[in-house]
Amino acid sequence: MNSFEINKILGAVLGTCLILLAVHIASGAIFSPPVPAKPGYEIAVKQEQPAGQPQAKAAPAEPFDTLLATASPERGTQIAKQCTICHNLQEGQGPKIGPDLYGVVGRPVASVPSFKYSAALKAKGGAWTFDALNKWLADPRADVPGTAMTFAGIANEKQRADVVAYLNTLSAHPLPLPTAKSAGAPAANPAPSASATPAAAPANPPAAGAAPAQPNAPAPAPKAQ
Repeated sequence: MNSFEINKILGAVLGTCLILLAVHIASGAIFSPPVPAKPGYEIAVKQEQPAGQPQAKAAPAEPFDTLLATASPERGTQIAKQCTICHNLQEGQGPKIGPDLYGVVGRPVASVPSFKYSAALKAKGGAWTFDALNKWLADPRADVPGTAMTFAGIANEKQRADVVAYLNTLSAHPLPLPTAKSAGAPAANPAPSASATPAAAPANPPAAGAAPAQPNAPAPAPKAQ
């Protein structure tokens, strides 16, 4: 074997080593895990409320009358389209799966003669007032356990107010909706009574031994000279 062939073999071995070294360096750069900013592992711990400190109270729900005062029957029309699957909304169309909803606002509960209501709804009693419809539309099965109504309810309070405002228009004599003034105006302060008016301060008392002063007493006449 001459020196030329030996050089070719050594060159091939050296080239192979260089290629393997380059692949090793490249794979280390691609697949090496990132170094964390802080050594170790971070463990999330739930922070508990310190003993003795009052918990934050949830914001009170807005009164339904206030929501009705700003409700939109037009928006309620769009939301109530889902009701048409089971109910007729126009006068004289009769019941479907559920009773017709024309004139439902103010109507006694379970009072449509041509519809067979569940025993639970018959036992509810009362009338479909604004507040009663609000509770019913929020969750029928929670409002009347045992009802045959399968509707899941409307969670959004403003949307319920829009639907109730729309249902109120489905009547020959709609009920008056609450106004913003009557729903949210504070009570007026009562006028002070006459007995609360402070009495006038008494006049200075007469000096000891002096006769009491006579009101509006005439002045003495001058003596003749």
